[in-house]
Amino acid sequence: MIALLVTLAGAYGIHLIYTATAFHWRGIGPGPSVRDRRTATRQLRSWFVQAGLEDTRPQELLGAGVMLFVVGAVLTHAVFGGIVPSLAGGCFSTTFPVAAARARREQRRNEAREAWPRLIEEIRLTTVSLGRSVPQALFEVGARAPEDMRGAFEAAHREWLLSTDFPRTIAVLKDRLADATADAVCETLLIAHQIGGNDIDRCLTALVDDRIIDVQGRKDARSRQAGARFARKFVLIVPLGMAMIGLSIGQGRSAYAGATGQFLVMVGLVIMATCWLWAGRIMRLPDEQRVFDGV
Repeated sequence: MIALLVTLAGAYGIHLIYTATAFHWRGIGPGPSVRDRRTATRQLRSWFVQAGLEDTRPQELLGAGVMLFVVGAVLTHAVFGGIVPSLAGGCFSTTFPVAAARARREQRRNEAREAWPRLIEEIRLTTVSLGRSVPQALFEVGARAPEDMRGAFEAAHREWLLSTDFPRTIAVLKDRLADATADAVCETLLIAHQIGGNDIDRCLTALVDDRIIDVQGRKDARSRQAGARFARKFVLIVPLGMAMIGLSIGQGRSAYAGATGQFLVMVGLVIMATCWLWAGRIMRLPDEQRVFDGV
């Protein structure tokens, strides 16, 4: 009974740490307060879009987590034996789908950050030098955007052909891109289209310069973190390697089977997962906040 209570407390602690890291939930409750649920839902949907999972339901991600929980629990039981380490290993395995989605999200956002200076410059040249209208320039440049971004431009183009309502078209594009830079570019183009802004050349030039500085600064930061990111992998490799070596020496497996051994294995797995999540959090570069994301 005591072991079960300790396991549940450890699992809930991992839940609190993970939700605070991934979704920025605060407090000791299992979820955000009623007042913050609408904001949390919007942020979660934006997170899914940025990860390329806009067609994936949260239930599907949850199902994948349950499957990995079973697999992780079985593998941990095969190595260490006992229920307590199996539960801890299963809980840690459930984070893999979200971790993979987070890695894909970060990759897509990096690609978008590097592509936006070129796209903004092409929009500027197309509108100022070639005399194209703002919607026409936007869709022409969007057709040459990175593959992961083209779907958003195509959806916006369909909306424009159906409604010729540029504010509505911009709303579709911002919703599908879910990116702070996209919000700023779209709002600039919307204002220029509505009031015929004569300063669109200057505004877009300044935006290009700002995006280039941001991209270069992030590249420099990631290059400085390369050694720390490589060392982070040892948080998983070294403890698991030492555990496997311990199993192969003498009566190592029987040592894990005792109550003390089971408790120490669980503590070790919890510490390993906590260090992995904590290291990833402190090395995460700050994200730009969306200020024109609407409702």
